[in-house]
Amino acid sequence: MILLVVATIGFAAWGYLLFFRDNFWRADQHDHRTFLPPERWPTVTAIVPARDEADVIARAIGSLAAQDYPGDFRILLVDDGSSDGTADIAWGAGGDRLQIIPGSPLPRGWTGKLWAMNQGFRAAGDAPDFLWFTDADIVHAPDTATMLVTRAMSEHLVLHTLMAELRCDSAAEKALVPAFVFFFQMLYPFAAVNNPKAREAAAAGGCMLVDRAALDRAGGIQTIATALIDDCAMGRAMKGQGRIRLSLTHRSQSIRPYGGWRDIGQMIARSAYAQLNYSPLLLVGTILGMLLLYVAPPLLAIFGERGARLLGLAAWGMMSASFQPMLRFYRRSPLWGPALPLIGLFYTGATFASALQHWRGRGGMWKGRAQAQLHA
Repeated sequence: MILLVVATIGFAAWGYLLFFRDNFWRADQHDHRTFLPPERWPTVTAIVPARDEADVIARAIGSLAAQDYPGDFRILLVDDGSSDGTADIAWGAGGDRLQIIPGSPLPRGWTGKLWAMNQGFRAAGDAPDFLWFTDADIVHAPDTATMLVTRAMSEHLVLHTLMAELRCDSAAEKALVPAFVFFFQMLYPFAAVNNPKAREAAAAGGCMLVDRAALDRAGGIQTIATALIDDCAMGRAMKGQGRIRLSLTHRSQSIRPYGGWRDIGQMIARSAYAQLNYSPLLLVGTILGMLLLYVAPPLLAIFGERGARLLGLAAWGMMSASFQPMLRFYRRSPLWGPALPLIGLFYTGATFASALQHWRGRGGMWKGRAQAQLHA
């Protein structure tokens, strides 16, 4: 009887996710549309926070310097205390569009990336119409700035953000990276984010075009100074000012290697507990929910009896089918679909590890900074 109840709950949960969660799994919010150019091209300043990014900074800055944007376009690199020659390497790739700002020491009450972004925001002054926040490991196609601006102007967006295509080369990356975006879409359905009438708000920190005046009205970056998940905090702040848009893209790509299983597990653990607002109760609920959604269906399909087996098999099938659009986007085999339970179990373990790191005072570790201590 208990197994049948568990199977029924899992089946109903996947039915809800497939049919009543804004079709998040379809992965159909893309950047493919084209728009007429504006009568006047607004000024744009790209802001790149960078800390010890010598391996990737040349390609990232080079892709910005190669933008074919018709209007005034400049690049600000905020060198956040790098010790590996990041700034010197960037100089060689940026050309006359690039200005480098030495970062000042991190004050109490700020996360490192947001402090660097804020310094770029202040240095840009009032001249830019749009600020393009982009990461030091993201390379952009030459038409990215033009596309971002034309859509933002046409749809009156205060925030236009792209979920950069993540690197997916190693065995661990192939198994875990598409699921990372899949789970993000489950938490923040892009269609709901893009709907001005819906409450959901999110952004992707690797590529965010922000209306400067709207950001000023929102109170500036200091209003989200302590946010560990800075992009989603930016999305919430900007949706309070007007329309925002979040899309999948192949146009912007991350070139940072995520490495093996341990490396990706650490990446997930860096912010997973922050997503749960550092709540032990939410942690327990999330772990139980993940086990119910991802682990129980295949176990019931294999070891259950009669109705429980059929419901478990159906839930496993819906789970596998829902993963297919994201697998196609990342050009991965559809056979990864039935493996989603194992992938979900890995993410569950990383979420628990995130809580352990926070309890040990090392939460949100990035470039030598345990940033989640701000929330302890």
